[in-house]
Amino acid sequence: MDRTELTVSPDVPLAFVDIETTGGYPGVHRIIDVAVIGVTGGQLDFEWQSLVNPGLRVPAGITALTGIDSDMLTDAPAFADIARELRARLAGRLFVAHNVRFDYGFIRREFARLESDWRSPSMCTVRLSRALYPEMPRHNLDSVMEKHGIVVENRHRAMPDAQVLWQFWQRVRGEHAAEALQAAMDRASLRATLPAALSSDLADDLPEAPGVYRFFGAGVEGHESLLYIGKANILRERVLDHFRGGASDAKSLKLAAQVKRVEWTETAGELGASLLEAREIRERQPVYNRQLRSDGERLTWLFGGNDAPPKLVELDGAVLSSGDAFGTYRSERDARKALEGLARENRWCFKLLGLESGAGSCFGHQVGRCNGACVGKERRALHLARVKVKMMPLRLEPWQHAGPMLVREGAGERAQFHVVDGWQHLATIEPGNQACEPEDFQRLCAHARRGGFDMDSYRILTRWLREPRYRPVPMPRP
Repeated sequence: MDRTELTVSPDVPLAFVDIETTGGYPGVHRIIDVAVIGVTGGQLDFEWQSLVNPGLRVPAGITALTGIDSDMLTDAPAFADIARELRARLAGRLFVAHNVRFDYGFIRREFARLESDWRSPSMCTVRLSRALYPEMPRHNLDSVMEKHGIVVENRHRAMPDAQVLWQFWQRVRGEHAAEALQAAMDRASLRATLPAALSSDLADDLPEAPGVYRFFGAGVEGHESLLYIGKANILRERVLDHFRGGASDAKSLKLAAQVKRVEWTETAGELGASLLEAREIRERQPVYNRQLRSDGERLTWLFGGNDAPPKLVELDGAVLSSGDAFGTYRSERDARKALEGLARENRWCFKLLGLESGAGSCFGHQVGRCNGACVGKERRALHLARVKVKMMPLRLEPWQHAGPMLVREGAGERAQFHVVDGWQHLATIEPGNQACEPEDFQRLCAHARRGGFDMDSYRILTRWLREPRYRPVPMPRP
C-alpha cells in the first residue's frame, strides 16, 4: 500500500496526473495514455508519459477526441508493464488531477486488476479553481486555460493536459498568498472525518457511480442494525456528505455517529437506484427512513359509467388501466375526508358522490352548498363532469400496455433492464442473469401481484418513463 500521510501545503511534493481511457467507467474501460509531472514547491522534478495497450479496441469516439487509435497501441506496453514505474512516480506525492476521482479511480482499478493495492492522498484542481476563483461560471480544463492564458498543443492527450495543470499551479502560486492558497488546498483535498468504526480507506473504496448505500450500526446481542438506506447519483460523494461538516442537523449527526459499517450496490443509473432504494426501504424498514414508507396508500376513488357515484377501491393494475382512478389514500376515513372537503369547496352533491344517504335533497342543498343535482336542478352528467375536471390533478396515470414491459438503462456491460407491469417494478436484470429468460416473466408478474400495489413504484416510474431514453418496449412471452 502506497498511502503516505502528507501534510497538504503549497510545498508538498505533487504529482500532476492525467489519463486517457477507452470510456468513462473504471470497471469496464481501460487506460490508454498516462502522464505524470512531478513537482516540489515551484520546481519541476520530472515529466513521464506512456501509451498503454488496453487489450481491447479503442472506440471511434475516443479516437476522434484523443487521436489515439488501436494501431498506435499495438506495440505499447500493457499496464502491468508500467505499473512498477508508475507506482514509483506517484510515491510520496499528493495525487493532483482535474476531476481527480476519475483519474484516481481508473489508476486504482488498474492496480487492483494486478491484485496490487494502491492508494494515495489526492487533490482536485476543479475544486481548487472553485475555491480560488469563485467568480468563474465553469471550471473545466478549457475554462481554466482561458482564464489563465494557458496554451498547449494536442489537448486531450495525457501529457499536454498534465502540463495544463502544472502551468495552472504556477499561476496560482504567483497570484495568491500562502495562507489563501493553503485554505484553498484544504478545501480541494477535503476528506470526510469518518466515524472511528469505519475504515479510513472507505473514501477510496466508494465508487464514482450511481447506486444504493446502506448504513449499519450496533444492534442487540452483537447483531447489526440497519440504520439507513439511501440512493445517489455519485455514491462516493453522497456517502461522504453524511460525514462532512454540512451534515449539521441533529438527526444527521446522530445517524453519522452510529454508523459502524457501510455497504453499497452500483446501478446503471438513477432510475435503477430509485427503484432499488424504494424496494429495500419497503422490505427492510431501516430505522431512520421515513419518506418512502407509503405502503398504506392503496385506496383510490374509481369512477364508473352511467353517472354512478365513485367507489373506494384497492389499487391494482386493472384499476389503473381504466383511467378513472383519482387520488391515493391510506384509509377509508382519509379518502372520505378528502372528497368531502372538495365537495364543500365546489358545491358538489354529497348524495350523488355517495357520501350521504336518505331520500330527498342532500343537506348541502338545504343550506345552499349544493347546486341541486340531487333534486334535478343540475343534470347528473354535468355534475359528474364538474367533479372529474376538478379532480383531474389527482387522476392516476393509466397503464396503457397489454402486459410487462422492459426498460433499458445504461449501456454495454453496465446496462440493466427493469421489468415493469402496471406501473409496478417487478425485477431488475443484468446481462447474463437467468431471470431475463421468457419463462420467468409470468413468475415475476405473479410475485409482484401477490405483494400488492406499491405507490413508490408508481411515483418513480411515472416520473422517469416520461423521458424518451426510458421508453419501455414489450417483454417477450414464453
